[in-house]
Amino acid sequence: MIPKFLKKRIFKAPVSTDRTSETDASPIVTKPYANAPINQLYRKLSGQLLDVAVKPKLLGELPDFDSDEQVLRFYVLQDYSRSNSILIDLQTQEHNLPPALVGVNDAAHNIKENAAIIFLNHPSAKDNQLSPRLSRLVSAVLQYPELKVRLVPVSILWGRAPEKEDSLFKLLTADNWQDPSISKQLFNIGVMGRDTFVQFHPPQDLRTIINDSLKGESAGPNVFDSVSKDSVSKDSVSKDSVSKDSVSKDSVSKDSVSKDLASKDLVSKDLVSKDLVSEDSSTKSSPATDSQDTESATTDNDVKTDAEKSPSYTLVAAADGNRELVRMLQQQLTIYLDKQRASMLGPDLSDRRNLVDKLVYSPAIKHAIELEAAEKGTSVRDARSQARGYANEMVNDYSHSIIRGFYKFLTWLWTQLYDGVEVHHFERVRDLATDYELIYVPCHRSHVDYLLLSYVIYKRGLSIPYIAAGDNLDVPVLGPLLRGAVAFYIRRSFRGNALYTAVLREYMHTLITRNTPIEYFIEGGRSRSGRLLPPKMGMLAMTVHSQLRQTNKPVVFIPTYIGYERIMEGGTYIGELKGKPKESESLIGLLKVGRKIERIFGNVHLSFGTPLHLSDFMTKFDVPANSLPSDRTDSPLDEKASAMVDNIGVKVMQHINKAAVITPVSLLSLVLLSAPKAALDENSCREQIALYQGLAQQLPYADDTVITDMSPQEIIDYGIKLKLIERTPHILGDIIQVAGKQAALLSYFRNNILHVFILLSFLSALVARNGRIKRSRLDSIAEQLYPFLQGELFLYYPAHGLAETLNKKVDSLLSHGLIVELGDDTLSVPESNSKRYQQLQVLATPVGQSLERYFMTLALLAQQGSGNLTESEVVDLCHLLGQRLSVLYADDIPDFFDRALFTSFISALTRLDYLQKDDETGILTFDHRINDIASHAKYVLTPDMMQILQQVASLNEEEITRAITEISNKKQRKFGRKR
Repeated sequence: MIPKFLKKRIFKAPVSTDRTSETDASPIVTKPYANAPINQLYRKLSGQLLDVAVKPKLLGELPDFDSDEQVLRFYVLQDYSRSNSILIDLQTQEHNLPPALVGVNDAAHNIKENAAIIFLNHPSAKDNQLSPRLSRLVSAVLQYPELKVRLVPVSILWGRAPEKEDSLFKLLTADNWQDPSISKQLFNIGVMGRDTFVQFHPPQDLRTIINDSLKGESAGPNVFDSVSKDSVSKDSVSKDSVSKDSVSKDSVSKDSVSKDLASKDLVSKDLVSKDLVSEDSSTKSSPATDSQDTESATTDNDVKTDAEKSPSYTLVAAADGNRELVRMLQQQLTIYLDKQRASMLGPDLSDRRNLVDKLVYSPAIKHAIELEAAEKGTSVRDARSQARGYANEMVNDYSHSIIRGFYKFLTWLWTQLYDGVEVHHFERVRDLATDYELIYVPCHRSHVDYLLLSYVIYKRGLSIPYIAAGDNLDVPVLGPLLRGAVAFYIRRSFRGNALYTAVLREYMHTLITRNTPIEYFIEGGRSRSGRLLPPKMGMLAMTVHSQLRQTNKPVVFIPTYIGYERIMEGGTYIGELKGKPKESESLIGLLKVGRKIERIFGNVHLSFGTPLHLSDFMTKFDVPANSLPSDRTDSPLDEKASAMVDNIGVKVMQHINKAAVITPVSLLSLVLLSAPKAALDENSCREQIALYQGLAQQLPYADDTVITDMSPQEIIDYGIKLKLIERTPHILGDIIQVAGKQAALLSYFRNNILHVFILLSFLSALVARNGRIKRSRLDSIAEQLYPFLQGELFLYYPAHGLAETLNKKVDSLLSHGLIVELGDDTLSVPESNSKRYQQLQVLATPVGQSLERYFMTLALLAQQGSGNLTESEVVDLCHLLGQRLSVLYADDIPDFFDRALFTSFISALTRLDYLQKDDETGILTFDHRINDIASHAKYVLTPDMMQILQQVASLNEEEITRAITEISNKKQRKFGRKR
């Protein structure tokens, strides 16, 4: 038991005794006040002990203060805590910010505060339920039009567990939605001190907040835009997040406050100050420095000063309207900090068993169970049992302990795998996290993606998303760990299983309506070629379906680009593209891959693209909100909503490509794989890299595209370090070439950025193959072939504005001397023996492989005739022909036998009505226009290559039958293994 006299000294905030005169020379002074020696000693020791026990991690950027010395700055904390006060003071000292536990004296405005901290909820403020310090500052701002006060909201988390678990240890330590008691806070310091997070939010001008509140306007995206309880969705903040003592039950609306204060003419008309909102783009881990003297840990409810007693300082505070204004501002600040906390902790979660019960007994699933029982002729009890089995199969089992373990393990692992993890454009995610339902839609390159994205988000202080993972990862040992790290498993295919679909839709709906961030890979699987795969619309449609059933927070999609410089599964991908059966997932298999860690180097890049707001698409397609029944999962999307889903899918892929990172490895791959025999002399290699960098910088693919800042020589040295290329000494100049059997793997990284340079390559090929060509002819050919390149690479340039885009690309080529403009609007190649001519030939190569696939497919269709092959047969035959062509003529580059590329081309032909598909049989029919498209190939491909492609595509009826039969047998054997 603690003696009373020690309780008073330890837990009661000290009373300031030193008050300076109102006639001080300096109008604003911040200085520590003198206190009893024992209090000073106590605070100093407390600060030193806290500095040793707690090593907080700083989230986001430091507040961006201006240099105006006449500005008063106060830090806003939600709940009173002595340890939090000292922690903030230590952080302000460490990062050279205005000190927190130092008195603020502004004699000109009769302000004397013994600390720069505002507590919104304080145990000694129970009577009026208002923050005394905030009340005094509001009064001063209203009385003195020239007074400038900045508020800096601060979030402090002792651990980051959002769930209420049965573990007593977790209940004692992890920060959740309940305010900690003194004993728990002391326990937090001892146990969670190394898992503590601090975030300073952007400074806000108090006068601007007051004015905007009175006007009923939002002060900006980072200002407290939730004015009243009615303005916040009941589900947007946890029901425990706003303390019942923090806001009076009889709070008045903002309109009544505005009218009351406006009638008193207390507010200056010109109160808007400079916007101090700063963008939040990165995360810093900032352990505390050695102990510094911690002065005057004061409360927000000290005894009234002489200034407080003065009539000039309390005149406005006495007004009833001012009390209601303070109450409203305090509520705004509380809700703002609650939202920030929610974005870091995630929603208040129930345990897995209760969630499964809620799913099974929800009205939507009850209806689905009744339909299942009626259709299958089983009892409702059996159907319910089956639904429960599906729910148990997919629902995650959140464990903060597992997440913390993963975080520590991954922090170590990334140092073993990669030289670094580079993150771009994260600030836009942080800006949206408090007010939107975030749906992360990354591209899928590797199994590492699951862990990498969550790691980056968690490290930067946001709640990690629930990840939709294929049930192929639900293997012993690994499966439960990933489930504890918020992975939920779904079957790879469940077409025709209405009950499973209903349970999955309802689970997604539950997550979305509870504002849980979600992540799913829209491609449906990992890309084996480095290109984006066509989007799978299933999860996207479920997201839209949920939003149309019930609107809570608005949904925003976050397209995310993930790029590697070495990839563990590279060899496996090449084997699968060549036809090797895909190995099933297992812990042993992943451990085998893990043995390659010592050979993995380089950086990994995450780039967050421009967010896509679902509401914008709903407006564009005229899809009304809440247009589906809230208690049904089987209500179909109408034609408009279905078209909207398709459009969102394409836009997501385009925005992922816009956020691409042009890495040193991808540039090297693009250059060397386009050169004869994948080799260049070192000087030419440097110049070609510099050329590509110049083209990408002069005419950026998109604002979000990131280009490496390495020099060409540094890029070459980097590639040699990674053992992807090698330097062969030669007396006439060293040769840079692809190392060993790395060409197939390098094609993967080249394809990551192929979309950035494809139009430049296409235009270069048109000029290079023809020698001279008119711009009008160039535009005509491009108009015919561009839709296929667009479908394959998800180019965002609209077809109706293609001519303007091409003109800009041509001008860029002209400015670099790669092509020459003659009279009469004619474009020509440079001198044939010049350096620029050789560079043009290298730049023209990448587009060739795409056009060669197109021509081979068209040649096969033309030879076999209309109405003789199905879509799947055409894709299978092209895959076989591509394999043969690659081995015989193309150095075994896998681009020629990637089945997804042929599927994409057939889909584009069907979409553009060059092909017609019978819905029942799948048979493809076409007319003479197929030959018209093929005729354009002669402007880009050499005669020799066209002859080779026609020869490869020449199959007689017997060869066609044998190939189709063998492919069918392989598929049946594969299906049998899966079963």
